[in-house]
Amino acid sequence: MKINKEGYKIILLSGLFCLLVWCLFYRLLTSRDESLLIWAATLFLCCFWFFVVAFFREPRRVRIHDAELVFAPCDGRVVVTEVVREEEYLHEEMLQISIFMSITNVHMNWVPVGGRVEYFKYHPGRFLVAWHPKSSSENERTTTVVAMPTGQKVLFRQIAGLIARRIISYMKVGAPVDQNSVAGFIKFGSRVDVLLPKNSELLVEIGDPVTGSQTPIARLRPAAE
Repeated sequence: MKINKEGYKIILLSGLFCLLVWCLFYRLLTSRDESLLIWAATLFLCCFWFFVVAFFREPRRVRIHDAELVFAPCDGRVVVTEVVREEEYLHEEMLQISIFMSITNVHMNWVPVGGRVEYFKYHPGRFLVAWHPKSSSENERTTTVVAMPTGQKVLFRQIAGLIARRIISYMKVGAPVDQNSVAGFIKFGSRVDVLLPKNSELLVEIGDPVTGSQTPIARLRPAAE
């Protein structure tokens, strides 16, 4: 386990903030009767800082390749499995699988299929709670479409949640991407939508926990089926 590079600045600033707050407590609470408060403040600030550090953890995971499978792009729990009309780029009915990441989940994102990045766009927006139905279309988000060698196209969206205020994506149009390679990072609470060909076989149900880059969420079928 190591720390993701996207967390270096926040970890440093939060550490300096905690140290400053502790110094203020120490100067204000100096009598013996107040020593318990100093220890309590120390424990709270240390726990807070370690939580921030843990949020940016980067787990070591086995890279899995299977062109027939679509893997979870993030850790979390499945909150949506339905057929929707995709109107931003592909303009067709697709199977949508949405995964909600709680604030305690690893917030790295992975590419669910391999191929070439055909489309990418960043959308500024609102910060509704990530499970809100309108978060897919109104929240801050990125949209990426990967064209597979088979001709099939898979779209996935990084969606900011109520707490999240910044989405990091490493996707570049025209660049090849490997299945389960790192796609980006969402800071502090969010959701990822994956939109697949309508005839894909669903392998998860609402409420299922998934592990990013490890859990298959659907099986792709030939376009003719």
